[in-house]
Amino acid sequence: MKLRAFVLKACLFTLGACLAPPAPADSQESIKLFISVDLEGIGGVGSPLMTSSGGKDYGISRQYMTQEVNSVVAAIFEHIPSADILVNDSHGDHQNVLHGELDPRISYIQGSIKPLGMVQGLDSSFDGAIFIGYHAKAGDPDGFLAHTGSGSVKGLWLNDVEVGEGGMNAAFAGSLGVPVILVSGDSAAAAELGQLLGSETVTTKTAETPSSARLRHPDVVRTMLREMTEVALDRLRSNGFSPLELGSPVEIRMRFTSTTHVDVLQSIPGMSKVDGYTVRYMARSMDEAYRLIRLMYRFVSA
Repeated sequence: MKLRAFVLKACLFTLGACLAPPAPADSQESIKLFISVDLEGIGGVGSPLMTSSGGKDYGISRQYMTQEVNSVVAAIFEHIPSADILVNDSHGDHQNVLHGELDPRISYIQGSIKPLGMVQGLDSSFDGAIFIGYHAKAGDPDGFLAHTGSGSVKGLWLNDVEVGEGGMNAAFAGSLGVPVILVSGDSAAAAELGQLLGSETVTTKTAETPSSARLRHPDVVRTMLREMTEVALDRLRSNGFSPLELGSPVEIRMRFTSTTHVDVLQSIPGMSKVDGYTVRYMARSMDEAYRLIRLMYRFVSA
């Protein structure tokens, strides 16, 4: 009798499990996202002084930057509570985001002495990348504070594709199979990266001149970021993004403002001079290319 009762209970338990309604998809879903956050393209930042640690209203810029990250993060967690999110500070000394005011569920990388700079911590385990507060590439006449890496760079090409920081970072992500799903920044950055990557975009401002901007209110920008994060997540779920893959090897051409910079770089084995302002290097992979590019514009002075 005891055996028959045990079998009956087991059958009823199995039947109940089969008839129970399935758990909501979001409660079972897991996702890993990488966020790189720059400052020039943050909503409410409209002058060069606001991007410098010694400049007027820099403290306010840090608050806006932190709030934009939290807006994106909140939208992610609202739809995918188990999300794994890494945020990498990517402006100047990479010590801008107010860490103590970030959502405590995320991880945060601070500090600029890191070989992969704006993409430090990104690897093939991530499902997607998000770029917040980005700017256009060097030389863009419609960009606000447009540059590539530093003021010493006039242009950068990877396998004949001209890129700025956003394109370079996306190419690194693409070499790992990681697509960029959302980009925010000024109108020139949004146009540049939206076309190159096919990602969702949020326009935070429009340049009046290279050093002044017509701003959208920070509250408006944060609302747009939350909404477009949801759109991007829906597209990502349906495999609606493609990584930017440039293949291997990767030819680097970098044009500088100084001929001295080009001459100094000739000490790197394999580096060649294209002309007085331009160098060329054939990297075996995007990883090698990225590390060398960062070395050339940040740690080699001329």
